[in-house]
Amino acid sequence: MKFYSTRDNKTLYSLREAAFMGLAPDGGLFMPEHVPQIDMKQIFSLCGSSFADMAVYIMEKFFGDSLDRPQIEEAMQKALHFEIPLRKVGIADNGMPLYTLELFHGPTCAFKDVGAGCMGQILRALQHDRKERLTILTATSGDTGSAVARGFYQIDGTDVVVLFPKGKVSPLQECQMTTLGKNVHAVKVNGTFDDCQRLVKEIFNNKELRNRINVTSANSINLLRWLPQSLYYFYGYWQWAKAEHPEYKGEGNAPQVIFVVPSGNYGNISAGMLARKMGLPVKGFVAASNANDIIPQYLKSGVYSPRPSVQTIANAMDVGNPSNYERILNLYGNSYDAICADTDGFSCNDDQIRAGVLELYRKYGYISCPHSAAGYNAVKDYAERSSEREMIWLSTAHPAKFTEVIEPVIGCKVEIPQRLARLLTLKESYTEMEPDSKNLEKFLTSL
Repeated sequence: MKFYSTRDNKTLYSLREAAFMGLAPDGGLFMPEHVPQIDMKQIFSLCGSSFADMAVYIMEKFFGDSLDRPQIEEAMQKALHFEIPLRKVGIADNGMPLYTLELFHGPTCAFKDVGAGCMGQILRALQHDRKERLTILTATSGDTGSAVARGFYQIDGTDVVVLFPKGKVSPLQECQMTTLGKNVHAVKVNGTFDDCQRLVKEIFNNKELRNRINVTSANSINLLRWLPQSLYYFYGYWQWAKAEHPEYKGEGNAPQVIFVVPSGNYGNISAGMLARKMGLPVKGFVAASNANDIIPQYLKSGVYSPRPSVQTIANAMDVGNPSNYERILNLYGNSYDAICADTDGFSCNDDQIRAGVLELYRKYGYISCPHSAAGYNAVKDYAERSSEREMIWLSTAHPAKFTEVIEPVIGCKVEIPQRLARLLTLKESYTEMEPDSKNLEKFLTSL
């Protein structure tokens, strides 16, 4: 399969070209030249074996022209070695079963472990015959940096440079990026996530620099980070159908579900939209936002108005100009009406997020991170405004990554997984930098 830019569908690129460029030469995001159709009966059969086996079946449709099946199998087995359980939290007052897909059981306790882990392993396979060193450059508002750092940690021939905004990620998130060392270089930027993301894009648009160093991105702008995020929508649907519609085995009249997705840079929800285009029986999506409600406002008005991000307690969603908006437009043929037919928007402020965290704990004994609580709030809101009762919200991060927010709300300690707790005892190492691309260029060429 070949890939094209969201800004030019006539020029095609190989998987290797798209992966190592990150952004297209025209600044667009790469998309597959066609959307493969998935056999749901095959999905149900493979999910019964393992998540990784199902992932091989889907990813081979995108990567099979560039990688042998054993290479794809090895990549998926190494990247997807953790659980992704669908959890029934309880029954709502209206009788609706409350389901959440827990995406935080990977190495860094965030949903981005799926995309970053797969990207690291696929890039390793693509790079096996390349002699030049590769720099992975990524910006993070919270969880991306740690997932990318872990996904590429000690992979031969790579340097990982992670930009994060000073004072705007949680202490544990920061430790996840600053305590690895070796080929991982953490950069604390005196600015916002939007500044970090701008720096990455400026580096990618600097042709002279890119002739000197081999650099790609591991943000969801990179095709290899983005595509694998479609996988857990299939796996979550399979678990939901087994629980709520056991008569459905992948054939016949398929039950449909709505996915509610905490959203910041919109890589997650746009990957779900891709899964729907591949044939997953999804009725629609709800984009759950914090105060940075760019897309919910767009869905109401038809006007896309990016603005500087504001800091919230759901920091991974503090994005004022979501990069993957271009992919959403592309998937729906630039049709606002088509997007709105499939997608609803929701936003909530910090106090409402705290209220969602508290309600989940008091009513159901469930401890949620702030982003996932925004998803729960969106489920309740959409159920009140519609007759929909079959929904799944995505839980995107472990609550232990946000103890400074969660514990004062619920009034008790959050158990910290050992893989996170040990980080707090390690020495941190990072570089502090002003948000100027000249500074970053100098840093990159010094590696």
